[in-house]
Amino acid sequence: MALSELSERERRVLECVVRSYVETAEPAGSRTISRRFGLGVSPATIRNTMSDLEEKGFLFHPHTSAGRIPTDKAYRTYVDSLMRLEPLPPAERDRLAEDIGTGSSAIETILRRAAQSLGVLTQELGLALGPRLDQTVLLRLELVRLTTEKLILVLTLRGGTVRTIFVEMRGEIADEAIAEVQRVLNERLAGLSLAEIRVTLGARLRDAAPTAPGLGGAGELLNIFVQEGEQLFDVGTVADEETVVLGQPSVLADQPEFATGESMKRLLALTETRSQLATVLRSRAAQPGVSITIGGEHGTALLGGLTLVTAEYTAGSLTGVIGVIGPTRMPYEKVIALVTHTSSLVTDLLA
Repeated sequence: MALSELSERERRVLECVVRSYVETAEPAGSRTISRRFGLGVSPATIRNTMSDLEEKGFLFHPHTSAGRIPTDKAYRTYVDSLMRLEPLPPAERDRLAEDIGTGSSAIETILRRAAQSLGVLTQELGLALGPRLDQTVLLRLELVRLTTEKLILVLTLRGGTVRTIFVEMRGEIADEAIAEVQRVLNERLAGLSLAEIRVTLGARLRDAAPTAPGLGGAGELLNIFVQEGEQLFDVGTVADEETVVLGQPSVLADQPEFATGESMKRLLALTETRSQLATVLRSRAAQPGVSITIGGEHGTALLGGLTLVTAEYTAGSLTGVIGVIGPTRMPYEKVIALVTHTSSLVTDLLA
């Protein structure tokens, strides 16, 4: 609807102001726009047009500067209607493929490499949200003795994810009994999703108590899994902030938006307290294509003045998001192309 408010000349001037400010971080004046973009009209005409755009909420004056800066409304109009996306250059495609595709194939590792590489190439803060694990299939489990009365349950999930859970025992249990319980659990649970295991664990273990000599205590250990299985296998609902992967915040430090101590404090708060960011990212996990939220559109002061660009990736039936966050003064065409390609690359690697 914002674009319908504008004449053709206003659209062209607005596009030029956005491009100029993104490239220089300096308020754009009419003479600068006339000189750089050759619109075929005088600086006076451009100045009047910029004044009209300011009245309509697309531009504003920073203190006493003669130039103007785009508002969130201007960036939204630019992203939705004015920018022209171009294919990602082959060199950057190759760089992403090498950075992300080399090394371990575990989901967390791939997402960490992707967030780091995106941050370097965009000069924004790369980020990713790991998938919820409820529907992830258990490949195998292992019981490792920690003390006489404590075990570690190691879950290896499809996609390379590993989770560890402490299991408290009621008294000492022989190593042979622990090995037998591990065998029974793998036999009856491997190949099921974590959600299926939590719902059906009691029924699957009801008749599983070993009776062979030397396996004393195995029945008691299996009974612990029957009684506490819903909690033990509840790794798919881990707090979202624990699944947020961030690149290096230092890539943003040189940007003028973070030149003041207050803005740096907000950036550090964003990286240290991830729950709000995780909530925002989780809401995008089922949205196909690229999602772009600008400034005040986030609905939280923590993300004010920032733009979040994300795209969905998939790992079988699981979904997550990958993208970047940075100032609203962002090279949107480049960032969108990089985020889109990275999400496709991550999906391919996880397949």
